[in-house]
Amino acid sequence: MRTAPIPNFGPIGTEYAGSRAYLWAMAKRASRPAKKAVGKAKKGRALTYAGAGVDIDQKDAFTESLDATLKATFSKRVIENPGGFAGLLRLDNSKLFDRNWKQPVLVACCDGVGTKVKLAADMGKFDTVGQDLVAMNVNDLIVQNAEPLLFLDYIATPTIEKAFLGSLVKGIARACAASGCALLGGETAHMPDLYKKGDFDLAGFCVGVAELKRIEKQPKVQVGDVVIGLASDGVHSNGYTLVRKVVSERKLNLREVYKELDPKRPLGEVLLTPTRLYPKPIVALMRDEKLSGHVSGMAHITGSGMDGNLCRALPKHLDALVDMNAWPLLPVFRFLQEHGNIPEREMRRVFNRGIGYTLIVRRNKADHVMARLAGLGERVYRIGQIVKGTGVVRETAESAV
Repeated sequence: MRTAPIPNFGPIGTEYAGSRAYLWAMAKRASRPAKKAVGKAKKGRALTYAGAGVDIDQKDAFTESLDATLKATFSKRVIENPGGFAGLLRLDNSKLFDRNWKQPVLVACCDGVGTKVKLAADMGKFDTVGQDLVAMNVNDLIVQNAEPLLFLDYIATPTIEKAFLGSLVKGIARACAASGCALLGGETAHMPDLYKKGDFDLAGFCVGVAELKRIEKQPKVQVGDVVIGLASDGVHSNGYTLVRKVVSERKLNLREVYKELDPKRPLGEVLLTPTRLYPKPIVALMRDEKLSGHVSGMAHITGSGMDGNLCRALPKHLDALVDMNAWPLLPVFRFLQEHGNIPEREMRRVFNRGIGYTLIVRRNKADHVMARLAGLGERVYRIGQIVKGTGVVRETAESAV
């Protein structure tokens, strides 16, 4: 596991150790006479890990270079642990926290970026998928009324290329800092036998904290509540197998500028627009005691679209009636639908279509919540209302909101 800061005590596999006891043991081992070989050694060239494709020195050099990147995300809660095998973060009621937690509950989740990494590899552009990785986790976490505390990343790659990996980790660190959580460590798995050149994969793990009272006493969704939508920045990180299929089947050029999509950026860059980070505005809203008590549900709109995610905030006897024309359809979705001849129903089932996060709030406080979120930099839309039903999302073009 990568942890920072990393002392210069030398590599031990993929981990580090720096204790005096360890150094003493290594010195003692080195002073012992070499054991005689058992049996007759077979002839042939000497085999090494580097010769097999895994260069430990190269990987360790990259790990050591991450010290400043990780530390830039640290708060006073992080306990420095030189040589440690895991990161440390204080969880108590001290003044190290922005607020004192009476009954803190740990909330954890993990997620990846999916086949968007293939698009990043095709474009040779790796500075945005790090934000995607963080966003897919922290945006899930805040749905549970939790504030992000720490993040860990896992990068699997066939080669240790410092520029490529550095770009990835810096993107992860920037997104962690913007989300208020520490990038406490991670792992870079060098596996040339499993991944071919140009391939890589990402996974992220996030831990946050929520107040037990807030979880237990969250208002129940009721008839008349309003559904509020926060705009997405694009496709985000779901549906990229279909996106890539449209590109390949219709022979679209990732490096070409399609004016109906974007007058300046090539198609590939538009498709790599990173997932929007929602923690800052949502955490600020939930800390506002005058408004947070009027929020009865939230949902992160990812794969399966509005239908498959907003319904998770609904009781079985209520529906969300959503006006699909209540917000502007982003050009990227219109572009993909037209070039791929994708049915409307499939578009709604696969993509966010322009809304990345939703809140269900009491009708008499809807305008106040919307104004607060708009003041925090979000594009906010009143997109629906809660009605009697069976726990599903009903889409319409003319719902009374």
